[in-house]
Order: sequence, then C-alpha cells, then structure tokens
Amino acid sequence: MSSIIIMAETGSDVNQEMAVKHGVYIVPMHVNFGEVTYDDGSFPVEDIVKYYQESGNLPKTSGSVPEDFRKAFDDIHEKWPEAHIIYLAYSAITTCSCQSAVIASAGRDYVTIIDTKMVSAGQAAVVTGVADYCKNHPQATVEEVVEIAEDYIARARMCFVPDNLEFLRAGGRVSNVAFLGSRILNIHPCIELLDGKLVATKKYRGKMTKVAANLIKDYAGEYQLDKNTLWFVHTVGLEEEVKAVAEETAKACGFHEIRWILAGGVITTHGGPAAFGLAGFASK
Repeated sequence: MSSIIIMAETGSDVNQEMAVKHGVYIVPMHVNFGEVTYDDGSFPVEDIVKYYQESGNLPKTSGSVPEDFRKAFDDIHEKWPEAHIIYLAYSAITTCSCQSAVIASAGRDYVTIIDTKMVSAGQAAVVTGVADYCKNHPQATVEEVVEIAEDYIARARMCFVPDNLEFLRAGGRVSNVAFLGSRILNIHPCIELLDGKLVATKKYRGKMTKVAANLIKDYAGEYQLDKNTLWFVHTVGLEEEVKAVAEETAKACGFHEIRWILAGGVITTHGGPAAFGLAGFASK
C-alpha cells in the first residue's frame, strides 16, 4: 500500500465501486429535502427528481462540514498512522467543502489540501489519475504526488449541457425568461468549468443526440483533449440513444477508452435529469 491516501467528496461522482478500485477515501456532501438532510450517495438519485415532481420544490445541496472531515481524518489516521492524506477538493469557489477541510486539518500535519477547481467527472478524472499514480508508485513522496496532482489539475477540462433549464430555474440560477426561451427554442447552454467557476459559454440547439455529438467534437477539438481516455457523465433519464451517439462520436474522434459515470445527488440537483457532460485532459 502507498503511504499516501487520496481523499475526495461525493460531488466528485467517484462512486463506491470506483473508490474501492482506485483506493480513494470518500467524504459525504449533503442534500436537503425540506427539513431532512441526507448524505449524498446514501439514497437513489431518482429521489431528487421524484421529490421535485411531487412537491414543486428543489432539494438543496450543501458541502461537507468540518466534522465530516475530522471524522474522516481521524479514521484514516487511526488505521494508518504513518499515512499522509492528500485531499483533492471539489472546486472551492462553488462550495464550502474545501474550507471545511482546512478548518478540520488544524493540528493535523498529515493532511495536504489541494483545490482541483473541478467538479463531478472533471474532479473524478483528477482524483483517480492521482490515486492510480500512488498505487503504481508506492514509494512516491508527498511532494512528487502534489506535483502530479497539479499537472492533472492544470490540464483538466470539463463541460456539461442540461436537457432543459427547469432545475436551474427552480434553483434560482436562471430567470423564467431564459427558461421559457430555452424551452421554446430547444436551446441547451454549454456550462464549462473555468478556473473553478461554472460558466455558460456556447449554446447548442436541437435534440440531445445532436447536441451531444457536436459538444464532443467541438470541446475535444478546442482543447486538444488527450485521446487515451474521455469521461462521460450523465444524470438519470439520459436516453440510451444519446449514449450510443456519444460513444460513436468519441470513437470517431479517435478516443481509445470511454468511461461513463452517473452523477450523484449534488450534480443532479443542479443540472436536472437527462443532462450530459464530458471531461478529459488537454494534451501536454
């Protein structure tokens, strides 16, 4: 085992199977259904859509709190007292998780915190890449792993398109006018992670099959994404036809490996059902 343990939170969409495979320790973020709060990942994501449809209210998300990290840090330190923890954080601009970890790390010199400036599949790509490096280089120093992480972060790229803007409108992130215009004209804004911020850039029009294909070609070409691996992320409800077109397009663009992940509660609450996104690394 490596003397370095990689940590992330559930908003990275590193599910339990992936966490075990790559050796990543996951800390929960949270989703509030009215007065009741659940750990992200502890309930089916379909419950978010069902809750909104039945109540007309959108659940609210919240980041990991200091106590979440204190518990995680202490649990790891008790089991592996010689290990060093590197926490690769969900974009610090968008949530309190990173700051919570900073608070919880006080007096714990075995913790290093790095803002990935990414979320969901973009963060997952960074986290699993660094974790795999640690597994393959068990003698690597903290300084070496931090350097590897910073390289991944500098090259990480991610974007997504919602199927519609209903959840974004319900969450107060877009106006009623923008929502209605998008529905009438069948417009899907491309939302990119730029320096940690979620920024609407291009607009795509038409069915999601067409949108997904054009998004992959445009984004992969613009950033000259490394062809080894392309990550796809989707929320519940994305049609199988869209998935098939996305895979065909990626293969036609020369990508060798395609990794699909299902978005958890945090991203589903923001993006709504049937959203599609991709992540990869700009070529060196």
